[in-house]
Amino acid sequence: MATVALTKDTFSSTIDSNDVVLIDFWASWCGPCQRFSPIYEEASERHDGVVFAKVDTEDQQELSAGLEITSIPTLMAFRGGYLVFRQAGLLQGRQLDDLIGQVKALDVEELKKQAAAQQA
Repeated sequence: MATVALTKDTFSSTIDSNDVVLIDFWASWCGPCQRFSPIYEEASERHDGVVFAKVDTEDQQELSAGLEITSIPTLMAFRGGYLVFRQAGLLQGRQLDDLIGQVKALDVEELKKQAAAQQA
C-alpha cells in the first residue's frame, strides 16, 4: 500500500474513517525526513489495514501550525480516531514495525473510556 498525501481538507476525514492511521510530517529540504521516507514507504508495503499518510509541512503550513509541528520529521499515530503516539525524529524499520504492532494492539473501547474520563 502506498502512502497518501494529506491536506487540511482531508486530514480529519482520513483519521475518522480509518482504524489505524500513521502520519509523517516532512519537508523536501529536511535531511532526516529524506532518510525516513524509504523506511516509511517500505513499512507501508508490510502492514495491511494501516493508512500511511504524509503531510508536506511546506505545502500544508496551516495544518502543520494548527497541530503544533515544530520539528520534522514528526510521526503521529491514530487508533480509532484517537491520537495515541506523537514523536519528532526518525525511526528505524524495526522500531516503526514495533510501534505499528503496539498501536494495532490498543483497545479502542479503553481509549474511549479514557477520553470520556478526561472530559469529565
